[in-house]
Amino acid sequence: MSERSIRILLAVSLALNIFVLGAAAGAGYMWQAQEGQRDGAGDQRGLRFAAAGLSPEQRKAFRQALAEARRQSAADIEAARAGREAVARLIEAEPIDAAAINATLASVRQADMALRGRLEQAIVTFATGLTPADRARLVDGLRGRTNMLRRAHEK
Repeated sequence: MSERSIRILLAVSLALNIFVLGAAAGAGYMWQAQEGQRDGAGDQRGLRFAAAGLSPEQRKAFRQALAEARRQSAADIEAARAGREAVARLIEAEPIDAAAINATLASVRQADMALRGRLEQAIVTFATGLTPADRARLVDGLRGRTNMLRRAHEK
């Protein structure tokens, strides 16, 4: 090989190595950015995050209270899920039966409201054991996470 060919190969190799290093650095940056979102920087709108301002023991007790309310509402949760599936089938059916759809939606609403009532009661029961300062932190956490404390202009 001539000296010119070797220089061309070295230049191509150098360019390729720089490209590979840039791709690896970019992939590492993207991976770190996504990892940060998964570690809690993401959307924490779930009701269980309402107790984020409380102590770890209180957060655990809050999550347990919510879990118990959901366990007690398992039949309502299943009824609402099945009702939503039925609504989808009824809407797709020919001919469309508006009365059946409305009746099914009413049963779904009833199941949803039963679950909501149990969850709200669990929150109230949990709040009765908190200090005024802890209750204020809980209220801050509940805002935007539940209809229980939604302001009129947020609807």
